[in-house]
Amino acid sequence: MAADRALPDRAKIVIIGGGVGGASVAYHLAGLGERDVVVLDRDELTSGSTFHSAGLVGQLRSDPTLTKMNQYSAQLYAELQRGEHPPSWVPCGGIRLACTPDRMAELRRQIGWARAFDVPLEEISAEQARELFPLMSTKGVLGASYLPTDGYVDPSQLAYSLAAGARAGGVRIHQHTRVTGIDVHRGRVTGVRTDQGRIEAEIVVNCGGMYAAEIGRLAGVRIPIIPMSHQYVVTEPVRERDGAHLPTLRDPDNLVYWREEVDGLLMGGYERDSRAWSLDAAGLDRIPPDFNGKLLAADWERFAEIGENAAMRVPVMDGLGIRKLINGPEAFTPDNEFCLGETEIGGFFVAAGFCAHGIAGAGGIGKVVAEWIVAGEAQLDVSHMDIRRFGQQYRSPSYTLARVTENYETYYDIPFPHRQRSAGRPLRVSPVYSWHAQQQAHFSEKSGWERVDYYQNNMYGGDDFMQPRGWAGMGWSPAIVAEHRGTRAGAGLFDESSFAKIEVAGPGAAELLSWLCANDVDREVGTVTYTQALNTRGGIECDFTVARLEEQVFRIVTGTAYGSRDLTWLRRHAPDDGSVRITDVTGQYTCFALWGPNSRQILAQLTPAALDNEAFPYMSARQITVGDVPLTAQRVTFVGELGWELYASAEYGAALWSTLWEYGQDHGLIAAGYKAIDSLRLEKGYRLWGSDLTPDHNPYEAGLGFCVKKDKPFLGREALLAARQRGITRRLRCLTLNEPHAVPLGGEPVRVDGKVIGRVTTGGFGYTVDKPIAYAYLPADTAIGTELSVELFGDWVDGVVAREPLFDPSGARIKA
Repeated sequence: MAADRALPDRAKIVIIGGGVGGASVAYHLAGLGERDVVVLDRDELTSGSTFHSAGLVGQLRSDPTLTKMNQYSAQLYAELQRGEHPPSWVPCGGIRLACTPDRMAELRRQIGWARAFDVPLEEISAEQARELFPLMSTKGVLGASYLPTDGYVDPSQLAYSLAAGARAGGVRIHQHTRVTGIDVHRGRVTGVRTDQGRIEAEIVVNCGGMYAAEIGRLAGVRIPIIPMSHQYVVTEPVRERDGAHLPTLRDPDNLVYWREEVDGLLMGGYERDSRAWSLDAAGLDRIPPDFNGKLLAADWERFAEIGENAAMRVPVMDGLGIRKLINGPEAFTPDNEFCLGETEIGGFFVAAGFCAHGIAGAGGIGKVVAEWIVAGEAQLDVSHMDIRRFGQQYRSPSYTLARVTENYETYYDIPFPHRQRSAGRPLRVSPVYSWHAQQQAHFSEKSGWERVDYYQNNMYGGDDFMQPRGWAGMGWSPAIVAEHRGTRAGAGLFDESSFAKIEVAGPGAAELLSWLCANDVDREVGTVTYTQALNTRGGIECDFTVARLEEQVFRIVTGTAYGSRDLTWLRRHAPDDGSVRITDVTGQYTCFALWGPNSRQILAQLTPAALDNEAFPYMSARQITVGDVPLTAQRVTFVGELGWELYASAEYGAALWSTLWEYGQDHGLIAAGYKAIDSLRLEKGYRLWGSDLTPDHNPYEAGLGFCVKKDKPFLGREALLAARQRGITRRLRCLTLNEPHAVPLGGEPVRVDGKVIGRVTTGGFGYTVDKPIAYAYLPADTAIGTELSVELFGDWVDGVVAREPLFDPSGARIKA
C-alpha cells in the first residue's frame, strides 16, 4: 500500500501501529466521520504480529460483550469480502471437540450461553464431527460442538482491507515512521514525536501489538503485556481442492487447533512449556529496533508435544511433509483478555494485548475503541477488557511475567468457575493472614489479595448432603453452610481488608461526588450512602458506598477488583485546580465486618460508644474505640444482618481481630469467608457489580431506583430519566429453582413458555431459605410467580420468578 507522503504537524487523532488493530480502529473512526486521523507504523503495515497470525475466527465466548464483538467481526469480514478489497474471509464453520466428561460439560454450558446470545451453536456427535472434518480420528472423542458461522481470514489481507477503507474515509497512513516520544502535559497527551517530525494531537491510540508496552513507557504508562513465542506449522498438500472447505477444528484437551491452508493444513497449539521473548534481566520487553516483518527461529523441541497430539487426532499429520514452522511473538495479557481503553493519561488510549485471538476480535475491537474515543466512554460493557482493571501490582515485570506465563500455559484449560491461579501468590495479604492460615482457611485470590473463601475448621458444622451437583460443587465445602447459618444465628466475623478504599478530600470533594453519584452523598458528617456512579448513557459505571468522615473528607469503599478502575474514573472527572485530592488508601486500613443478631452484644463489651439505633443508626459512621484500637465503625451490611464494618489503621489489625474473636466466643461468633457472604447476600438480593450491575444496565432496570435522587444534577441524569420516560423494558428479577442440588453459576439461559428471554447474571444457594437462587434480567412485564426453566449443562431445571428479598423482606434484622 502506497504511503501518504507529507507528515502533518497536527492531527486530531494519531494511531500508533499499522497492524490489524490499528487498521480496524482507523476504519471505524472514519466510519464515524473522523477525518483528521493519522496512522503511523515503524515499518510496513502488518509487520508486527499480524502477518504471522493463524487467522481463526471463533465467535462464542463466555461473556456477552466479547461474543457480540466477535459476531460483529464475522459480519464485517463477510461485508469486506464482497467489496473492493476482500480479506479472503472463509465462513467454513468451526468444530470444538470434547474428550473428557468435564469438557463435554463445558461444551453443553457453552451451548446454553449460545442460546442466550442467539448464536447457532449445536452439539454434534464424534462421528458427525468426522463427517465434517474427514481427516480426524474419533478416538477418545465424546462429542463436539459445531458453529456453522465461524471461519478464518487472511490476517494481512484483512489489515490491508481495513486500511484501504480507512484511507477512503480520509485517514492518512504513514509507514516507516517510528514514534520516539509521546508528549504529556498536566496529565493529558499533547502529541507524538517521530523520526520524521512531531505531530500535535488531541488523542493518541497505542495499537502497537507486541510493541505496545514499549510505546506505553514513552508516555509513562504501564501496559502489562508480554510477547510470547507462539508456533504453528503449515503442511504439504493433504487433499485435492474441490471448492468445499474444511471447518476449523479445535481439540483443547490435546492443546491443538487446525484450519485449512490452501490444499494443506495449518496446525498449532498452546504448549505447557512456553517461552516469553525478548525480555531483559528485569523482565521488561526489549524488542530489537529492527524486528519488523521477522520471525523467531523454529523451536522443534518445544513443538514436539503439540506435534504428537496432532498426529493422534489427525493421523495423516504423522507422515505429512511440513512446508514451514512459523514461530512468531504474540502479545499476551495476564488474564487473556484484551487491553483496551483510555489510560490514566487523558487522551492516551490503548488497543493491544490480543492474546492470539485478536483476528477474531479485530472488527469488534476497532468498533468499540472508535466509539469510545468519539463518545468519551465505552458504549458496551468492556470492564473486563478495560486497561483500568490492572492494579499497581502489574507495574512489576516479574509479577506480570508470572501471570502471563501461567495464562498462556493454561490457555485451553477448562475455565471452571472456582478455578484459581497460582502464579505470583501470595502477594497482598491481610494483617491477620497468618491467623487465617492457622485456622485452615481456604484462600482464593482477587486483584493480588489473598481472601478467605471458608475455614476448613468449620466444615464439621455443615452438611455434606447439601453439596451442589456438577461444577457448582467444585470449590464447595460444608464449612460454607456452617458459616452462613452461624452468621444468621449468632454472628460472623469477616476479613474484608481487600475491599478497595479511596479517599476523596478537599474543598471541591463534595461538589465532585455530588455530580458523579446518582444518590445524595452531600449530607452531614457521619452519614454513609449507597450509590451508583453513572455514565452518560445512564448505565452503572461504579457501585459503592460513600462515608462522609469530615466536612471535606469522604471515603469510598468498592469491590476488591474495581479499586483501580473506580480510582481512574474519579480522577478523570476531577477538576485540575487542586481542589480535590483522590487517594487509594486500600493498604492503609484493615476492614473487619462483624455481622449477625449478636453483633451489638459482642461490640458493646469492647467500646464505650453507644450502639443503639438512636446514637448509631443504620448507614452511619462513627469514630470509636474497640478494645485498645481506635477506628471508624460503619453500620452497614452486605449479608442482611445487624452489624458493623470496622476500619482501623493496618498496624492495629492483628490486635483488633484477636480482641473481637476472644470476646465473641460466648456469643456464638464464627469466623467466616466470602463464600458465605455470597450466599447470604443472594438471599437479601444485594447486587454485584460486573454481573448484576454493568455499564449496560441502569439503576431502574437493576431495581436500584431508590438510589436515584432525581431532583439533583448528576452525570447521566438526562439519559437515565429519558430511559425511564420511554419505559423500562427489562428488570433484574430473583429466581428460585425447584431442584435443591441444581445450582446456577451465571450465564445460563432462562426460558419461559419455550422461549429464551434472558440469562442468569449470578447464582448460588441460600442456606436459610433452602433454595437455589439466581438473578436474571427479564422482560419488564414478567410477573412475580411466572414459571420458568434454567438450562444447566443441557438440562432444563424448573423454577419461578420470586418476590425479593427472599429473606427478611421488612429489613427488621438490619435495623434491630
